[in-house]
Amino acid sequence: QVQLVESGGGLVQPGGSLRLSCAASGFGFDYYAIGWFRQTPGKEREGVSCIDNNNGETNYADSVAGRFTISRDNAKNTVYLQIDSLKPEDTADYYCGAVHNARSRQDMCVGLRVVDTIVWGKGTPVTVSS
Repeated sequence: QVQLVESGGGLVQPGGSLRLSCAASGFGFDYYAIGWFRQTPGKEREGVSCIDNNNGETNYADSVAGRFTISRDNAKNTVYLQIDSLKPEDTADYYCGAVHNARSRQDMCVGLRVVDTIVWGKGTPVTVSS
């Protein structure tokens, strides 16, 4: 299965920007949809964005739409999450997850839901504080 490694998190002031990266290893990256999720202590992991593997179609949670931009570079086996206009409530550990079957893609990329078939990275922390 594909392996994912997130990077790019850090401490940023409100209104600042970050670009998170999700680097994949192994074969078959082009056949995986990639989602970004975030989680804070005591809360469930929530989906914030997803990008399809077929046509690059993207989806965003209402809470981040207009501020977050997901993109994909298949040549580099990497998915990015550009985060602008950061808010303190964006503080969380950010994870990328991969799925390849149609049902899981529907759940993750359309519903932005956590499902058992998602292959996860280890996460990268984002802290937004003045």
